[in-house]
Amino acid sequence: MLNIRKVVVGISGGVDSAVAALLLKQRGYDIQGVFMQNWDITDEKGYCSANADYKDALFVCDRLNIKLTHVNFVKHYWNEVFCNLIREYESGNTPNPDILCNRNVKFNYFYKYAINELGADAIATGHYAKTSFGPFLENYDPRRGVRLYCARDALKDQTFFLCQVKQDALQRTMFPLGDLMKSQVKQIALSNGLEKIARKKESMGICFIGNRNFKDFIREYVEDKRGDFVDVDGATVIGHHNGVHQWTLGQRTRISGLYSPCFVAKKDPQNNVIYTVKGTKHPLLHTNLIFTSRPFWIHSTPEDLRNGDILECEFKFQHTKRWVPCRVCQTERGLVIKVNKYKRAVTPGQYAVLAKDGECLGSAPIANTGVSRFSLFYLNNTNANVSSVLKKYVSKTNEDESELTDGEDLQVGAVNR
Repeated sequence: MLNIRKVVVGISGGVDSAVAALLLKQRGYDIQGVFMQNWDITDEKGYCSANADYKDALFVCDRLNIKLTHVNFVKHYWNEVFCNLIREYESGNTPNPDILCNRNVKFNYFYKYAINELGADAIATGHYAKTSFGPFLENYDPRRGVRLYCARDALKDQTFFLCQVKQDALQRTMFPLGDLMKSQVKQIALSNGLEKIARKKESMGICFIGNRNFKDFIREYVEDKRGDFVDVDGATVIGHHNGVHQWTLGQRTRISGLYSPCFVAKKDPQNNVIYTVKGTKHPLLHTNLIFTSRPFWIHSTPEDLRNGDILECEFKFQHTKRWVPCRVCQTERGLVIKVNKYKRAVTPGQYAVLAKDGECLGSAPIANTGVSRFSLFYLNNTNANVSSVLKKYVSKTNEDESELTDGEDLQVGAVNR
């Protein structure tokens, strides 16, 4: 068992980290707060959200009577998160900066700073997640390794954002909110003089974009490059865009003068072409086969995959979607994931996150997708010579719209704080 005296808590200025610190203080730990500043560029109105968040973090620590240290990780974030994000957008992918921030900054540099510079025995955050070591590391056993589990509050569960966190940091991390509902957390804050923080509006977007239009923001870092919108069904140019980096799969194009709304189905960065389809349920937008690059397993490679078998588990690639059953096999290059329902706008650059029996197993960057419903419909209706491998998928193209998963959004998404 780990002898824990000092715990360093990441204080963001939000209610979750505030209550996490409060619960730890009530248990008698020596608590110190750290405010991590990862971004310091103001928007076009001269506003930087980090400044407002820091003031709220000071308010929290003053109320709890704990020391707050302001640590600047802007350089680390720029080099290891933001530059990667720009490269991904330029290549036509859609990255997830929150996952990269947790892996490269919060559970790397912040963790090392807390242990090595502040003398902490453990760190804590306000994430809604659980581990096999318990919310306060009461079951700490490094010989067995730590496992990451989904939080009690399914709507606020943040294991999706933690799917790339390494063992060394995870073993020394407390998640005091893992067994609480969001409503309970807010009530605890209200009952302990933190009403101002409890009633604070949660930020749901990417921290460095804030309230700005994404296209205006990305234009500051990637030059516009005029290209064509091409309608797949009609094989005609229906409009123009200023770069594939400004668009993501499944996004509505809002091209004026069209009879039906069009959505981004495919991107061709090399030729700077965006292929569009009419309607949000067009079959080209849906697939049930996903290919990834090499996976990261939080605890260890699942036994089924170690034995060369198929892993049956659950999948999601967007935090706001529900987990869906899938089958996974591992190759030298990565994973092949077959989900039991067609997923809309599965996007290269995002992470395929896998879970089983409430445990987040790990994740892998999505590299590509398999045959779409559109391709199968084409093969099935042109009497093409379909290979035996594809025939079993072609036979499914006549299933009704219940096969699609458009309605699987969770009611309330969680923010990575």
